[in-house]
This record gives sequence, C-alpha cells and structure tokens, in this order.
Amino acid sequence: MGLFDFMKNAGAKILGKDRDDTPESTKPLSAHLRDHGIDPVGIQFRFHGDTVVMEGTVPDQDTREKAVLIVGNVEGIARVDDRLRVEPRKAPAQIPPKPLSGAADASATTSHASPGSGDGGAWTSKTHTVASGDTLSGIAKQHYGDARLYPRIFEANKPMLKDPDQIYPGQVLRIPPQG
Repeated sequence: MGLFDFMKNAGAKILGKDRDDTPESTKPLSAHLRDHGIDPVGIQFRFHGDTVVMEGTVPDQDTREKAVLIVGNVEGIARVDDRLRVEPRKAPAQIPPKPLSGAADASATTSHASPGSGDGGAWTSKTHTVASGDTLSGIAKQHYGDARLYPRIFEANKPMLKDPDQIYPGQVLRIPPQG
C-alpha cells in the first residue's frame, strides 16, 4: 500500500478533462489495463483530483505493481494511491472422487493455495522515474551495477514497454530485485 507520484503531463492520453467516479469516467483505465494484458476484474478506481485510488484484488504481486504503474503512466494522473491486495484467484472447486467400495474409510486430501495476506503488502520492486537522456542500460547500470542487465528491467515492464529503446522522461518503471 502506498502513494506513488507520477508526472501528470506525461504518459498515455486516454482520459478526458472531466473526471468523476462514475463507471464511464473510469472505463478508460480498465480498458488501458486490459490493453496491457492485465485483467481489471476485481479492481475499482476512484478519482480525487489528479490522484487515482486503486482498490480491490489482483492475483499476484507482479500484476499489482504493473497495474499501478500502467495507471500512473497516464497523462493527467499525478498520483496513484495503491490499496490493492494480492489474493490468488481460486480455481473452481473440484469434487473428490468417491472411495472404491471396500476401501477402509478413505479420506480426500486437498491442498489450497494460501489466500494472500489480505493487505497490500510491500512492493518487491523499486521504481525509477525516467529522466531526459536515460536508457534502460543506464538505468540497469545505476540500479544493478551492470548495464547488460537491462533486459531484466525491460521484461519487468512488459507489456507497458514494447521496445527497450522507447522510454520517455517522466515514465515510471519497475526495477525488480537483482537476485
């Protein structure tokens, strides 16, 4: 959970000037997430001026971090208040097979994925705001000490990034842990 700052005048131009908390005003954010490969089901948006509050659940930490950055990298959004929780989506219930007749009191054992902590939890990645003249290799050198590790940053920001040479000043990127 946290408040993340972005450059209000940089990013995708998907929002109109008049925003409120109606589904019509937040629909472009859901579509933008979907366009970037993230299912927005379970995520709700609210506007407070140039801040977007994101609440709800996502299936994993990577999805959470990407969703916040995709929404924050929209023109007109200066901050994202991340109130998302990681809760793995449950698989449909399966009926255990009936024990064979004559089996001695067989019991079915099922395992379930842990439901997540229920709170937002800490981010596993750092963020980096792109400055004029930055390159992914330069950012990798700064954060990892090795420019050749830029593909790690590129992969962590897909599908928001489609080309490692196309980043822009003000864009906020995920910097995954080095390990």
